[in-house]
Amino acid sequence: MAKQKIRVEGQVITIYDQDGNDFISLTDIAKQVNERSDIVISNWLRNRNTVEFLGVWEQLNNPNFNTIEFDGIRSQTGLNTFFLSAKQWITSTKAIGMKSKAGRYGGTFAHTDIAFEFCSFISPVFKLYLVKEFQRLKEEEAKSLNLEWNVKRLMSKANYKILTEAVREHLIPPRLQYTKKEGPYFASEADLINLALFGITAKEWRLQNPDKKGNMRDHATQEQLLVLSNLQSLNAKLMKWGCDQEQRLQILNESAIEEMSILVSSNSLKALPPSPPKLKGK
Repeated sequence: MAKQKIRVEGQVITIYDQDGNDFISLTDIAKQVNERSDIVISNWLRNRNTVEFLGVWEQLNNPNFNTIEFDGIRSQTGLNTFFLSAKQWITSTKAIGMKSKAGRYGGTFAHTDIAFEFCSFISPVFKLYLVKEFQRLKEEEAKSLNLEWNVKRLMSKANYKILTEAVREHLIPPRLQYTKKEGPYFASEADLINLALFGITAKEWRLQNPDKKGNMRDHATQEQLLVLSNLQSLNAKLMKWGCDQEQRLQILNESAIEEMSILVSSNSLKALPPSPPKLKGK
């Protein structure tokens, strides 16, 4: 089990590899806002959106996940008396996305998908710094192994799974699920996010950029990809809450503008888009 350390905004963050998967220390990340990292992590775990995110992640990646215990935990979220520690979550649900290690150099660790979601709770700007520094580390590793590392795959992988599962649950008729006819539903939701963030659809981008390879997301900045990842998660929640497509587009656009404005306001961040994204036609 190889262990490495990176420094993000003055905070040392521990990372270790287990069976080809990277786990990042939530304990170290939490110290960015409070030395009592256990309190920060527990507050995050009390959030219903957090519990649902963790539950979907485990169902997608863990065949031994205890869904019965998960349903019991989820039913208690929102109560004033509800408390959940990382160790309780791991033990009761047989979760594999988080690890709790004892000892002086222990703490709570999480798979990168989950660690980046935790960073969204801490600070979107800190999340961006962490992703960039993690990218640098992986690029150095890849260079030594003569491999390719692409942060763009990392930025949206976990939340894209959350989004596709939400589309299946709330938009796709059961008879069409897991068939080729799912494609238009996924494409429609992808374009909804494209409109909210970039102001154009994938087809419109291709018509405007016939000489460019790939799609608009392949040419997006890392800052835009960070917002894109957050919008995917938000869109999944909006579907669950019963918002129609027009409502979701408006909310997603407002969220994109707000998050990009936060990133733009950080003097330390460079290479940001010149202005926040605008809703097409506004």
